[in-house]
Amino acid sequence: MNACLAATANSRLSFWNNVKWLVLYLLAIPGGLFIALFLNQTVRGIRLYKSLFFFPFVVSQVVVGLVFSWFYLPKEGLLNAVLAVFGMGPVNILGDPTLATYGIIAAGLWPQTAYCMILYLTGLNAVDPEQVEAARLDGAKGWRMLWFVILPQLKPATFIAFVVTIIGALRSFDFIAVMTNGGPFGSTRVLSFYMFEESLSEFGFRMGYGAAIAVVLFALMLLFIGYFLWSMYQDEKGAH
Repeated sequence: MNACLAATANSRLSFWNNVKWLVLYLLAIPGGLFIALFLNQTVRGIRLYKSLFFFPFVVSQVVVGLVFSWFYLPKEGLLNAVLAVFGMGPVNILGDPTLATYGIIAAGLWPQTAYCMILYLTGLNAVDPEQVEAARLDGAKGWRMLWFVILPQLKPATFIAFVVTIIGALRSFDFIAVMTNGGPFGSTRVLSFYMFEESLSEFGFRMGYGAAIAVVLFALMLLFIGYFLWSMYQDEKGAH
């Protein structure tokens, strides 16, 4: 009975952590868009800026997890060194059950934002300059230009960014395994990590339970991607 209650509590915690990942990971899409808009300009040293922003994408997720683990160290970490400059006390992000999940999500957002940036840079190269020039002659600029002229032409890039980001949020196993191994006190478990614990870990081998978790993961992915496909279909239908 106690084991059943514990499994239920762990499943619920893992599910809600996955929801946090799904919601907060979507910040990579607007982040990548605005970085791409900045890098799409003709300014001095733009190639250096592009290289710096592109760098996180080519680094392994395991390496990113290790780098952020060092960054978050309570005493030697760079984060607490910066906080000390402003007179703020040390923060043990990965040791605090209320903060650890958000710290790992922040680590995952770094390379994911870089990937979305690459997609949008590619999309911006395909934007019709004649439409932009016509809109500029009509007085459109700034946010109006972005919302009504550029973003509609970036829908294919947005769709790919959305799908890849959702998949990335659901396959967050690497970061969690490297940075906290599910701790502290199991507070950073997500469904993929919990599936591994239940079916493949040293004390697991509950293959049926792991398969059930995989079905829930698939349903979450299908829900988000299906909604976005439906909204894109409605937009295309309205345009015609």
